[in-house]
Amino acid sequence: MDAAIRTVGLTKRFGSVTALDHLDLEVAPGEIFGYLGPNGAGKSTTIRLLLGLLRPSSGEAWIDGVPVADVERAHASVSYVPGDVALWPQLTGREVLELLGRTSGGVDEAFRDELIERFEVDPDRRIRAYSKGNRQKIALVAALMTRPRLLLLDEPTVGLDPLMQEQFQELVREAAGRGQTVFLSSHLLDEVEDLCERVAILRDGRLVEVATLADLRRLSTTVFEASLAGPVPALDDLAEVVGVEDTDTGVRVSVSGSPAAVLSRLSAVGVTRLQSHAPTLEEIFLTYYEDDPS
Repeated sequence: MDAAIRTVGLTKRFGSVTALDHLDLEVAPGEIFGYLGPNGAGKSTTIRLLLGLLRPSSGEAWIDGVPVADVERAHASVSYVPGDVALWPQLTGREVLELLGRTSGGVDEAFRDELIERFEVDPDRRIRAYSKGNRQKIALVAALMTRPRLLLLDEPTVGLDPLMQEQFQELVREAAGRGQTVFLSSHLLDEVEDLCERVAILRDGRLVEVATLADLRRLSTTVFEASLAGPVPALDDLAEVVGVEDTDTGVRVSVSGSPAAVLSRLSAVGVTRLQSHAPTLEEIFLTYYEDDPS
């Protein structure tokens, strides 16, 4: 079976600026794949290249084994939601959905109505009267109602309140359960952590990691939080220590490798409380950017 998304050496330059640099990536069918990086890392550029909105400077990309340059075939079952939705202001939400439905060639109308209800959006108001969040809801309904094989989502929950973000997550899980592929670019790391088994991390247009969340945690640090009876001891000189932060009652220290030396120093001043946890996705993500001057 062909990969849902495959890129080889995919590169995009704008003059002297390289927005995406030799991206090699593969996303499996039915996968919810997280695509991470700060603004300017190349996430949106990647999606625009996959959509044919930009032409690559070099390299290739395929959707379901079809070159993305063959737009009609490659995008026969693809839906896209950007973070900044632009819709026809004079139309109602329902008219927008009908227009986009005719363009796509096939809509599950019962499912469309279910989506409208679940997102709690009034489809009979004009787009110009919608808030940003309601415009985003209409875009999500339009993307999901055709049950596409591939959903390309670029910051799709911008403007949604927490309850609607939960509804979005539930719908994404349902889509993946039906075998649809979801490519999710998001700055909400807790959202990616909740939804995705695998993530890619971009830095300055280059892919720096692709791994499951479980593998990232195994390769990353353990975080210890200690309440101390005495002053915080020196820890920065220990090779295993990758981060130290004072707290109100003691210290939070990130350790890569054996914690024995750290725990020995903490014990010497008296530990009144000790907790450890696997790093969150946010903590892992920041390790790839801690030396970034920006």
